[in-house]
Amino acid sequence: MKRYLLVTLGILLMPSTLWASGAAPMEAPMLFGIPLDFILFALVLLGVALFHNNTLQVALTGVTTIIIYKWIFTGFKHGAGMAGLISHFQHEWVILANLLCLLMGFALLSNHFEHSKVPDMLPRFLPSGWMGGFVLLILIGVLSSFLDNIAAALIGGSIATIVFRGKVHVGYLAGIVAASNAGGSGSVVGDTTTTMMWIAGISPAAVLHAYAAAIVAIVISGLVAAKQQHSYSPIISNPPADIKIDTARVGIVAFILVMAISVNIVINVQFNEISDSFPFIGVAVWVALLLSSTVRKPDWSLMPETFKGSIFLLSLVVCASLMPVEKLPLASWQTAFGLGFVSAVFDNIPLTALAIKQGGYDWGVLAYSVGFGGSMIWFGSSAGVALSNNFPEAKSVGNWLRHGWHVTLAYVVGFFVMLALVGWHPTVDRYHTDGGQQAPMATQAPVKTGH
Repeated sequence: MKRYLLVTLGILLMPSTLWASGAAPMEAPMLFGIPLDFILFALVLLGVALFHNNTLQVALTGVTTIIIYKWIFTGFKHGAGMAGLISHFQHEWVILANLLCLLMGFALLSNHFEHSKVPDMLPRFLPSGWMGGFVLLILIGVLSSFLDNIAAALIGGSIATIVFRGKVHVGYLAGIVAASNAGGSGSVVGDTTTTMMWIAGISPAAVLHAYAAAIVAIVISGLVAAKQQHSYSPIISNPPADIKIDTARVGIVAFILVMAISVNIVINVQFNEISDSFPFIGVAVWVALLLSSTVRKPDWSLMPETFKGSIFLLSLVVCASLMPVEKLPLASWQTAFGLGFVSAVFDNIPLTALAIKQGGYDWGVLAYSVGFGGSMIWFGSSAGVALSNNFPEAKSVGNWLRHGWHVTLAYVVGFFVMLALVGWHPTVDRYHTDGGQQAPMATQAPVKTGH
């Protein structure tokens, strides 16, 4: 363990050491025309892929190295040294806190749902054979259209654990993540990236046609994943007849979800000027969990492992936020298509923020690309990381790509079906300087009210 960490740290620090001899501080070192920041991040991701049993250590080593490198050689986006680092986290802390609260809170929610015995009842309603697994993936996609995709993936994983006797194929896990990300791509309450677009004044109708691709992608990925799962461990055909539903736990799950959705809508629509100042949604989930703990106590024993998985994801998000991505290529369907592959390894939240700032995108196409694209690798989306916390066998890039190859195929086919059916219809956005601030001037009327 120690030896591999030292080797990893040495590899990550090597470019910085080489640069230290000749460059002035604050300049951006390049290697073959690529900023060394990106090379360091790529090495972190490579370490995650190679040492999938020690992903947390690799991620923490990587984020520490990148921070040290930027502190010494390039500075941060908002300044140099400690002041620049503090300013950076002042801009990022709400996203990080929300993500931490949601990952850990939804793990408890998923456990409540699993112990409610509702998943045990589902085999009575799901078709037999491989069609049962396929229908379950469709239901996960529908669930994700009005829930956060993390919750949809975790609930789907809980159901899969029951109906497949605890033996869930890695290809099917990839299908669950794909379904949850596809389901949220066309809904402004189904995914963080589409919610960001909504906050920026982009109409909910402008992302709706993402479903032209998402539906195709769910069908392609779902069919392959369901057949993989059926060959590995078929669905239970005869569930026990004496199952008793714990209605209190069902009520708790509903209460938590209603709290999250309600706060999300109220804050983003009525008070969006403060939406980025506090992790309202994550806190709402935990308030609901604590209030309901008097009815049914959550399984707190899940928290240590869930916390480790959450810190891993947050480390990658911080690494991504430190990258010098000041601008994207000109908006086009080709750029949007490429961003889908980028989002498999690069956090889609900063990508979406940059695209909104740049303007000129077809927002439905972009929503599908950055939303579904992260499904191609297990750590490419928060839903994938959250699900992998419960299924450690998924924490292997090699296994995910080998068994979840259908997700990449589904992404490509879905994207071009959408282009053929809907086309590319960019919104003409322009930005101007107003008192030193970037202010949007969009052709679409904002959906925000209460101003």
